[in-house]
Parts: sequence; C-alpha cells; structure tokens
Amino acid sequence: QVQLVESGGGLVQAGGSLRLSCAASGRTSGSYEMGWFRQTPGKEREFVASITSRGDSTYYADSVKGRFTISRDNAKNTVFVQMNSLKPEDTAVYYCAAGPSAQSMGTIYPWVQYWGKGTLVTVSS
Repeated sequence: QVQLVESGGGLVQAGGSLRLSCAASGRTSGSYEMGWFRQTPGKEREFVASITSRGDSTYYADSVKGRFTISRDNAKNTVFVQMNSLKPEDTAVYYCAAGPSAQSMGTIYPWVQYWGKGTLVTVSS
C-alpha cells in the first residue's frame, strides 16, 4: 500500500506561482511513476503532468506545457509540480497519483493505482 499526501495548494492571483508537493510513503513507494491530475466540479478528473520513477522523462497536458514543471526527489519520496503563470482556468483540486506507467497517465485510460486526497488551488482573476 502507498499513501500520498498533497500540500501547497491555496489562493493565488492570475499570473502568480504555486508549488505543490506530494509526499509518498509505504513499501516501494519510490519505485512508482508519479503524476498530477486535477478536477473541477462537474468535470472529469484530467491529467496534468507525470514523471517516470527515475525522473528521466516527463509528460504534460497541452494546457500546462511551458507553465508547469514536474519533478521528484526520490531521496525524500516526494514529487513536485511548479506552477507558473497561473490562470483562473487552472483553478481545481489537484490530485497526486502513483502507478506503473507515467506515459499511460496522459492517455484516455490512465493506469493509476493510488490517489492522494487532493489539494485545492484557486486562481483569482
């Protein structure tokens, strides 16, 4: 079992930045590929970004490319997403995800085995 705990959400003005963190714990948590998804009320959860277990490949949704950067610190079992140039449409609950394939997370059938409980990001205009 792997536990994921997100932090770093909050209220920010449009154009601002936030960095979300996801701390993973549990057996072999460091071997999982990790990702971020987001969800707004009435909409399906959508892929944001993902990273391989060694951090050598990253994947992004088109809507965040060039503005968000995903990274991980395997020594601390933590994954981050740095979010810059935030827009009101980035407002959502952001969820951390762990699974066997970072690449699959950006597909129509993301392979996710564990989810965090989410952290709310609100971007004001």
